[in-house]
Amino acid sequence: MAVKSKRIRLFVKPYCGWCHKAVRWLDQQGAEYETVDVIADEAAYDEMIRLSGQDLAPVIDVDGAILADFGPEELARFWKDLNHE
Repeated sequence: MAVKSKRIRLFVKPYCGWCHKAVRWLDQQGAEYETVDVIADEAAYDEMIRLSGQDLAPVIDVDGAILADFGPEELARFWKDLNHE
């Protein structure tokens, strides 16, 4: 069974504790992802709001599936659901 490579972007704010937890969780899973700093990049901030409907971070975009303003437990459930489609 072939595993489809997913495009994963994690929208973060540098001072956000939940964002640091999300990075740590993804790293523990061995996930390859792009970190997008929405404070340094205004266009990325606007995109995060457009995708999630809010200005809270973190927001993860996995091939268009969006999870916003989450902690590690929500991320684990989201990740599990994505990988059992």
